Amino acid sequence: MGGFFGAISGRDVVLDLFFGTDYHSHLGTRRGGLVVHDRQDGFQRQIHNIENTPFRTKFENDLAKFHGTAGIGCISDTDPQPLLVRSHLGLYAITTVGIINNAEELVTKYFSDHGHQFMAMSSGKVNDTELVAALINQKDDLVSGIRHAQDAIEGSATILLLTKDSIIAARDKLGRLPVLIGKDPDGCCVSFESFAYQKLGYQDAYELGPREIVELTPNGWTTLSPPGTEMKICAFLWTYYGYPNSCYQGVNVEVMRYRNGEIMARDEEARGTLPAVDYVAGVPDSGVPHAIGYANQTHAPFARPFVKYTPTWPRSFMPTNQDVRNQVAKMKQIPVPELIQGKRLLFVDDSIVRGTQLRETVEFLYRSGAKEVHIRSACPPVMYGCKFLNFSRSNSDMELLARKTVQELEGDEGQAHLAEYTDPTTHRGGCLLKSICEKLHFHSLGYQTLDGLLEAIGIDKSKVCTYCWSGKE
Repeated sequence: MGGFFGAISGRDVVLDLFFGTDYHSHLGTRRGGLVVHDRQDGFQRQIHNIENTPFRTKFENDLAKFHGTAGIGCISDTDPQPLLVRSHLGLYAITTVGIINNAEELVTKYFSDHGHQFMAMSSGKVNDTELVAALINQKDDLVSGIRHAQDAIEGSATILLLTKDSIIAARDKLGRLPVLIGKDPDGCCVSFESFAYQKLGYQDAYELGPREIVELTPNGWTTLSPPGTEMKICAFLWTYYGYPNSCYQGVNVEVMRYRNGEIMARDEEARGTLPAVDYVAGVPDSGVPHAIGYANQTHAPFARPFVKYTPTWPRSFMPTNQDVRNQVAKMKQIPVPELIQGKRLLFVDDSIVRGTQLRETVEFLYRSGAKEVHIRSACPPVMYGCKFLNFSRSNSDMELLARKTVQELEGDEGQAHLAEYTDPTTHRGGCLLKSICEKLHFHSLGYQTLDGLLEAIGIDKSKVCTYCWSGKE
């Protein structure tokens, strides 16, 4: 997915920018970038590949070179950014988070005549952030340009600009991701994650509405374009992506996850499907709070039958070689034999997308002596690849475990009954659970329902995006 952070102040903001951006590293794994502006020396920029080395390690040596009272930074799962853009609107830096599903059509429609060109990446694909900037530059001012870009894009675009005078932040037109402003005595910052600026001494000040565009200066912020009334914030921010300390739309991530686990267990108790287990555990890391809520509701002991060894390999996907990645994932799982051998274990995972790593985890637990392994997913079966952000992206929906299983059970006919398959109380829902259990060797399987998940989030359900489960935009 990705994230960004920006700060503008009456003092140097380089350290704030460095740490604030680093605190978004859980949102992306490919590129990191910083741009700082100094009144005397202008823009300074650096971009690094962070696939094999953490953000802070790559940028520590750059800090001594940076100086300025305003800057923006990003963690990107896609393109190298931020970019520096020179146009009739002036010189500015830009970073974006989102997906452009109609990029080729936009290039053809707006830029196919002579005199327009884009720098192609190694894949031949156009840099999405460069395309957003080109769309912005078609208008006579930045605000009109941002509106034009967001309206033209199929997908989503959350945008951060740095000019020589200010920072301009634009939340996606349907607010699929959060954008928050913090304030301290010297200036302002803008961030996806609230904890990122709270640790730096900024106080919560403002949360942008969907489609809203604001300008930040050291003195405060001004709304340049008002918020819209329709919002579709991504539910996966609470179930998986979001960091435990953060709040979106006033709802804390960790608290939501506890509540989600409690609701899932409560509903299982009501259906009479709650298994007898020795321990409830979470699949680290984001599954753990859901599991704590589940254990609290069922009064089953919470335990950690295995732990992740992360000092040398903090992220299992870091190596470029797939075989090495698989081996690292296995090496990270360190069992606690006293909590596994002969035990009936129930694990809660944040989601089940393709099921590959979960299958390997379950096999590892059985090899370590587990008597039973029950699996619970803290969200409904993922039936659709995300087309608005980068979660559950796939070449085909049939790569998704639940969707592929439906096809195996009933062929094309099953695709017309996906809503039934996501409901555990229906015959089709029961068949889906049984088939996945047999395929992945689970003793039992349960998914949180969509109603239960929305209850746990607790905001107006019409304002939450549930496309990857329901297929409804």
